[in-house]
Amino acid sequence: MADDQYDEYLESFFNTNITEDPQHVVMNDTVILCEKTDVIQFGAAFIPTFYYMNFLLSLVGNSLVLCIIYKYEKLGTVTNIFLLNLVISDLLFASTLPFWAVYHRSEWIFGPFLCKVIGSLYSIGFSSSILFLTLMTFDRYLAVVHAITAAKSRQRAYAFSLSFVIWFISVLSSLKDMVLYNIRENKINGWVCEESGYTYQTIVKWQLVGYYQQFGLFFLLPLMMVFYCYARITIRIVSTRIQEKCRAVKLIFIIIFTFFICWTPYNVVIFLKALRLSSRDRSCSDDLDYAEYVTRNIAYLYCCISPVFYTFVGKKFQSHFRKLLAKHIPCLKITILSSQSSRTTSFRSPNTEY
Repeated sequence: MADDQYDEYLESFFNTNITEDPQHVVMNDTVILCEKTDVIQFGAAFIPTFYYMNFLLSLVGNSLVLCIIYKYEKLGTVTNIFLLNLVISDLLFASTLPFWAVYHRSEWIFGPFLCKVIGSLYSIGFSSSILFLTLMTFDRYLAVVHAITAAKSRQRAYAFSLSFVIWFISVLSSLKDMVLYNIRENKINGWVCEESGYTYQTIVKWQLVGYYQQFGLFFLLPLMMVFYCYARITIRIVSTRIQEKCRAVKLIFIIIFTFFICWTPYNVVIFLKALRLSSRDRSCSDDLDYAEYVTRNIAYLYCCISPVFYTFVGKKFQSHFRKLLAKHIPCLKITILSSQSSRTTSFRSPNTEY
């Protein structure tokens, strides 16, 4: 839809559908912000396959983490409580991906109720995942840098209370999706599931809240905490007599680098979209939408594999995984046992082995 046609549409819409209350719009009528036909076709070409792949990776990887924790670990430790919550949040997020895959391939066929539910679950899983990753980083910092003073406070009550706070924040941040998400019929693309049913100003205001919330609370704050915590952990490791000091520092660098590479592009795009929406330039532009499609899926991939990534960088979980393989694949047992016997003892933190 051209910009002049879009402006005429908005003018005719607001002149005919607003009641005495300027913030009220008849729910059967919707505000169409921009028709993104080319962007939708671009997404339909590769998004469904990518979503199905992310779903399968998350299902297999997180199930493997759960299996190892159940068989070889204590479920009640602080670290494993956080890890279990991270797995739940990632599985919750991944469970919405098949619905979005079907939606991007054709149209929304699941009705208005599931539109709200899936939109909310997606938001809860996505935001809680990054917050639990940040919490695990902070807890690792306490365990390594403040091991003595944190020993008394790092109890199950501490883990459960912080987990509850994160779930509460995530649910609270998703309320706007529960309220705003609805279905509408588009003449070109069929039934769509998105923010609709309210005035243009209302939707823009809540979109800005969502953009700045994503950039500030779910990216900038976690990024600063991750950099600070791992910088302090690195300094502590370097200053101690650890046999595999270099390996520990390399793994920390890999964690920070991966976090930064996967999350930064998407959040930069979100911030640019917020700036565009805040300005007077309300014209329809596809550039940022294309960029959002690509960068968002990189962030999705990291979100789905993060429990596996954070778990298997440690030697302890690598050892558990080898035991699990040896148990189910007998021909690997001799090789695995011989490789284990040749290894030297490495540094162990209360959260993982580097």
